[in-house]
Amino acid sequence: MAGVARATPGILVFGDSLSAAYGLAQARGWVALLGERLKRERLDYNVVNASISGETTRGGRSRLRQALEQHRPAVVIIELGGNDGLRGLPVTEIKENLAAMIDAAQQAGARVLLVGMRMPPNYGPDYTQAFGRVFPEVARRKRVALVPFIMKGIADRPDLFQDDRIHPTAEAQPILLDNVWAVLGPLLQRTKIPSGNAS
Repeated sequence: MAGVARATPGILVFGDSLSAAYGLAQARGWVALLGERLKRERLDYNVVNASISGETTRGGRSRLRQALEQHRPAVVIIELGGNDGLRGLPVTEIKENLAAMIDAAQQAGARVLLVGMRMPPNYGPDYTQAFGRVFPEVARRKRVALVPFIMKGIADRPDLFQDDRIHPTAEAQPILLDNVWAVLGPLLQRTKIPSGNAS
């Protein structure tokens, strides 16, 4: 009976404050709402939220392997890069870190969903455009599923942001989930669910 606890495949959400429900009750964040949707859709996955507010791709890269070993997920959602962009970090470094995380997840046997982000125009057209290309380029090169822009339908709605004008409100969380689910749902349908072996 030792293997029963691992019979249900897992989804590991590896993100920053957008996925860590910054400023909100955890139960109202999009990751918690994902767990509820999986139940409604009768998809037998558990969700582990390993997101940390303020996380960068470098930080995520340094701790992902341990999370993979601990949770052994079937699917990994990587929602990182926004803080790199806000700090103006080189896009080459962001690409390298995302690619390394994808490699690690795939080597661990997980399917990967990469979640894209964009920078506001005040960062200048050169950096903004280069940053915007990071996610589709990495997804294409690594052949993984991509959510083009998690903030679609939110970014141009000031009423859907908290007072810091950075983090979405509770009312925005279902929209975040819908943006992710549009790609995640089909991915889960295609992902072979393990037969219950503990190994």
